[in-house]
Amino acid sequence: MSQQETDERTGVDDEGFLVDTEDCEAREAAYRERGTSRPITVVGNPVLHKECSDVTEFDDELARLIDDMFASQRTAEGVGLAANQIGVDRKVFVYDCMDDDGVRHVGAICNPVLEDLAPEQRILDDSNEGCLSVPTAYAGLARPDYAVVRGQDAHGNAVKVRGSGYFARCLQHETDHLYGYLYIDRLSKRERKDALKQMAEGTPRYEVVPND
Repeated sequence: MSQQETDERTGVDDEGFLVDTEDCEAREAAYRERGTSRPITVVGNPVLHKECSDVTEFDDELARLIDDMFASQRTAEGVGLAANQIGVDRKVFVYDCMDDDGVRHVGAICNPVLEDLAPEQRILDDSNEGCLSVPTAYAGLARPDYAVVRGQDAHGNAVKVRGSGYFARCLQHETDHLYGYLYIDRLSKRERKDALKQMAEGTPRYEVVPND
């Protein structure tokens, strides 16, 4: 996509989709270098199990939160991070994720809502899924391999984000977080139990907040 096809004020293309594939390295580094890495909240922490509050103020405090989220995401070697995963009750997530074509996407979206897909678009992918808030555990989970999320950017402008393959899974996973759902909540009881066992037996590679 050429720069001429992009609205420079909002960073969206002609269809209203966030332009998140340009200057990824520089943009991610700028966020991360301004931010402070925070420990990750894990399953059982109450903030992960309820719907987050809408973002209503698109101000410096939100910008600092997004910076910290990018820093935390990089420390934990994740591809997406929701605000409640660092203990903050706000509907915002960030991502730095490759799609199945090897294209990198970097961005932040507030107040995300997943669009309903037409039946012909609901091609399920049952690949393994993991979560920074369920460290060291993985399980297969069927999700559509295409996703569109509507929301707002960090300035409050209406935007859409679309993804395919692994990036589609990321968008669905992070939106779920902000409505109080972990991926293990979508598993069978047996699969959920197995994932929690994997977590109990593993050692996270990043700092987590203990559930006292």
